[in-house]
Amino acid sequence: MKSIFRMLAIVVLLIAASWMVPSSAPAQETTVSFQLFYDELSPYGMWVEYPSYGYVWIPDVDRDFRPYGTEGYWVFTDYGWTWVSGYTWGWAPFHYGRWVYDDMYGWLWVPDTEWGPAWVLWRSAPGYYGWAPMGPGVSIEVSIGGGYQVPNDRWIFVSDRYITSPQVNRYYIDRTTNVTIINQSTVINNTFVDNSRHVTYVAGPGKEDVQRVTGAQVKAVALQENGKPGQVLANDQLRIYRPRVEKSADQGRKPVPSKVTNLKEVKPVTERQGGQRRNEEKPANRTQPTPQQTDKKQGGQQRQEMNTPEKKEPERQPRREVSPPAKQDNTKQPEMRSPRTNPKETPRQKAAPAEQQQRQTPAAKPTDKKKSAAPPVKKSTSPQPKKKGGDVKPKKDDGQEQ
Repeated sequence: MKSIFRMLAIVVLLIAASWMVPSSAPAQETTVSFQLFYDELSPYGMWVEYPSYGYVWIPDVDRDFRPYGTEGYWVFTDYGWTWVSGYTWGWAPFHYGRWVYDDMYGWLWVPDTEWGPAWVLWRSAPGYYGWAPMGPGVSIEVSIGGGYQVPNDRWIFVSDRYITSPQVNRYYIDRTTNVTIINQSTVINNTFVDNSRHVTYVAGPGKEDVQRVTGAQVKAVALQENGKPGQVLANDQLRIYRPRVEKSADQGRKPVPSKVTNLKEVKPVTERQGGQRRNEEKPANRTQPTPQQTDKKQGGQQRQEMNTPEKKEPERQPRREVSPPAKQDNTKQPEMRSPRTNPKETPRQKAAPAEQQQRQTPAAKPTDKKKSAAPPVKKSTSPQPKKKGGDVKPKKDDGQEQ
């Protein structure tokens, strides 16, 4: 009997302990449908219906945009090399679904249900690492087994010692050399199996190999769940939203984008002028260098907008104060008044007594005989008073000026 009581007591203690010790099982993950992608990505691009793929998303970006190449960099996590995007919407198209290139419309994103650190293929050549987006419907086994060929110009190669740089896009190799590098490269077939989701990922270059070529230790970044759409990298932790996704919504409802653009109305990629919305609406990942650079650009634009009105005002003021027409008016007014007022009265009044004196003294012309031999006699055609130049000159000036 005592042994039975002891066994019962042990069972009771074990049950009590199981209630008292907190469970270490992961929290239940949320499940969403494609409707989440349709709603969250609509402000940053357009949804179109594309043949053989259904609804695909065209981001509002520059025509030089390249998935896993523009606005982002690589960090090493437990799942392999993970792409950290600088776009606000980067949590979805770079970790779910696949990218496909259309010669007319550029890069299109095809949504899918599986999350991954980055859906890319990796290659290694002497002195280089390279990666390229995987196409829709391509399995991991086929891609790393050599049965899937990516066009040469889709690959991005970088000097291997810069693979861990946050500014990795500064060290991209010119695509004109892709063929040469590809011919000297091999496929990197490292994978990681996510047992919790039953998914296999392409992990990329080995950690030890990267440490050897870079000469620096590679520290793994912890991947944490984020409760809302977005991603933040801080304190060696990458918090990213990665719910389980199903194609259909609850109760069998088919998800549909709220707005679908006709494919014929989409401008060709060569005529596209995107990127404005990217610069204005990129607040995510403030700790990353790329968003910080965009913040500085925004600050510079705001400073220019604040300074431009202050520069225009002082430029206009001196023109108003010292204007050439004002000087001309001030100088002309005294010139116009002087001949109209004084010369009309004074020269004529002075000329009259001078003429009377000349008329009254005609007999005193014996002196003119002496002067007749002189050269001034040539002026005899004009009246005699011309020799008294001081009194007669105003008379000529008045007549000529007026």
